Amino acid sequence: MIDPGLNGKVVLVTGANNPYGIGAAVAKAFAEQGAKIFLHYFRQDAPVVENQSVPSSPSEEFYRLQQSRNADEVLAVVRAFGTEAHAWEGDLSDPSTIPLLFNKAEESLGSVEVLVNNAAYWEADTFLPTNTELENKLVELWSNRPSVIGLNGFDKIFSVNTRAVAFAMAEFARRHIGRNGRWGRIINISTAGAECFPSEATYGASKLAVEGYTRTAAMELGLFGITVNVLSLGPVQTGWITPKLEDKILPTIPLRRIGRPQDVAAAVVFFASNQANWITGQRIFVGGGHGM
Repeated sequence: MIDPGLNGKVVLVTGANNPYGIGAAVAKAFAEQGAKIFLHYFRQDAPVVENQSVPSSPSEEFYRLQQSRNADEVLAVVRAFGTEAHAWEGDLSDPSTIPLLFNKAEESLGSVEVLVNNAAYWEADTFLPTNTELENKLVELWSNRPSVIGLNGFDKIFSVNTRAVAFAMAEFARRHIGRNGRWGRIINISTAGAECFPSEATYGASKLAVEGYTRTAAMELGLFGITVNVLSLGPVQTGWITPKLEDKILPTIPLRRIGRPQDVAAAVVFFASNQANWITGQRIFVGGGHGM
């Protein structure tokens, strides 16, 4: 029997309030291994729904509805495995949230040994003026109308997706080194579209920056027993992929199915496990062959 060595480890997962999301699946997977879980979340504004009908199937509105929830449901699922788990809400676009988050985790569970940077903010944007021929083709392909790149969206995306990840890694390292820690794991979440993402230009660029931070952190923190890796994801059903969009995406995936949050969670647990002791600074595509 393979022992990943995660029993009793303290795991901090950001962005874990969507019951259908990657953060929730990651927390559950670690709980199955006996780890202690601290969930971070931040509720986004609930979508404005026409005719007051609550969306019940995958769509942008359904996804945003899940993102507007607290973490109670996910927390209950995690605790059902018999492990200790707590949650705290904080806005990662505010840099002062990072040390507070680690303080809360330490007060509840002890020193954080595994950090999973999953939280992200998304807006569709483009260099193209609206209603140009190419922009209309992007809308037809991806089922959203991106806005022209602007300051507000740019700042929000980079503050959550990039700056918060960098600050969280730095805070993790500072506390780890301060206590003379010798075992630590950082796993970052990126996208297979990081290097080129038409219609999601700023989101893709923010994730590419995270991949650069991952490699630098791996070089600098290896001396202290910390491994740092990043997962570049293909399309994963977290509540946003409609059947129509799925039909468009499937031909781009060699394994011919949309990803499940559990697929990502399994890879995250592997990177945290003893089986990955000598793996660091790596970018692994998790997408059924999409983006390879």
